[in-house]
Amino acid sequence: MSWEAVIGLEIHVQLKTRTKMFCRCANVWGEEPNTRTCPVCLAHPGTLPVPNRTAIEWAIKLGLALDCRIAERALFHRKNYFYPDLPKGYQISQYDFPLASGGRFVLPAPDGDRTIGIVRAHLEEDAAKTVHVGGAAGRISGAESSLVDFNRGGTPLVEIVAEPDVRSGEEARRFLQLLRQTVVELGISDAEMEKGSLRCDANVSVRETGEEGYRTKTELKNMNSFKFVADGISAEVERQIALYEAGGEVVQQTLHFDPQKGTIAPLRSKEEAHDYRYFPEPDLVAVEPPEEMVERARAEIGELPGARIRRLEEEVGFDLAYGLVTSGRDGLYVRVTGDDRRAVANVLMNQLAAAGVDLAKVDGDELGKLIEARSAIPRRAFLDALAASADPDFTAERFLSETRVSDASELDPVIEEILAANPGQVEAYRGGKEGLLGFFVGQVMKETQGKADPRVVNERLREKLGA
Repeated sequence: MSWEAVIGLEIHVQLKTRTKMFCRCANVWGEEPNTRTCPVCLAHPGTLPVPNRTAIEWAIKLGLALDCRIAERALFHRKNYFYPDLPKGYQISQYDFPLASGGRFVLPAPDGDRTIGIVRAHLEEDAAKTVHVGGAAGRISGAESSLVDFNRGGTPLVEIVAEPDVRSGEEARRFLQLLRQTVVELGISDAEMEKGSLRCDANVSVRETGEEGYRTKTELKNMNSFKFVADGISAEVERQIALYEAGGEVVQQTLHFDPQKGTIAPLRSKEEAHDYRYFPEPDLVAVEPPEEMVERARAEIGELPGARIRRLEEEVGFDLAYGLVTSGRDGLYVRVTGDDRRAVANVLMNQLAAAGVDLAKVDGDELGKLIEARSAIPRRAFLDALAASADPDFTAERFLSETRVSDASELDPVIEEILAANPGQVEAYRGGKEGLLGFFVGQVMKETQGKADPRVVNERLREKLGA
């Protein structure tokens, strides 16, 4: 039997406005717990919310980037549920009249574009952060106690609800990576999963290939990396298929994926919209964005990352283009001069990425000189240069002076000494174990501190070992 995964994603993006959504507390990350609060975000009696204008403008900009229709009149609602991280007993959100809806997100793929429908992008306030103490990996299961940090409570949040158009965990990963880069380039969020400013839940179901409609779905929550999202979805798809093929049924529930064990565990039954008893927020008027605000936001959107992938693909191929854009390295790629653009892209995506430098501080001209001369300097010197490329006084010239040793008269004594020290390996090589050539090359490179030209070393070794 052939199965198809049906995956819908719900993505929460924290906006990096100066203040919170409905009060004027500073919107910051990493402060001491419960130091950025006020009577409004702590829900003291008699306090009233006042919307953050910048948050509304940024949500409109994001909606336009997602090709959504911007509502002429949007309403805030109360989403009622009880949990310690929600001091009011409800969350101010949007329900049937969201700010942006009916959009689409074009996801480039090697075999053509995939279009993921966007149901809505609506504004709401974030909940506080619950910290579970004494449990496994900071989770509520087995915890001795739970603490609540209200600093995060009231942070402006945009929830993006995608249509169930994603078909695999890998496609979900690529969608999230490109969406994150889009959000970052709009300048509205840092969108860091590790810090919680970008979070993703996945609604997962499966059906037989060609089957119409949808089967029972489950929701995966609390996945804090692109890899864990992909792995968690893949594990849940496999679990559901195995369940159906064994004659069982999928139960609608909220699940947790353990990335260390690769296992799925239930958290609770899945809530429906009616469980939240939505009703219009009586303390807030409707949001009616003027046309001038919408058009100003539209004018601030430049070339989107998806379109840039297609443009760069003509130069370096799809995989490198996708990697450059989603990692934010394509800006540096454009600034680096050089005829071999694929080589430039490879260095940026591999060696420079491994060096972990601040891309914004790298001089494109100096880096270009280094990449062009990479075959003429020792590998160790090249990697050291990349690691130093973000230093304020970095110049390629200092490293280019460390040319590789390629003179046979300098290399031969080293090679002969190594061959003399390893008679057993020499005999084995001459007996047919040609893979040992790499061993000898490594010994020469070690002895010369990486300065020997590997091409010349290979040639001299073959000549001497063949004697």
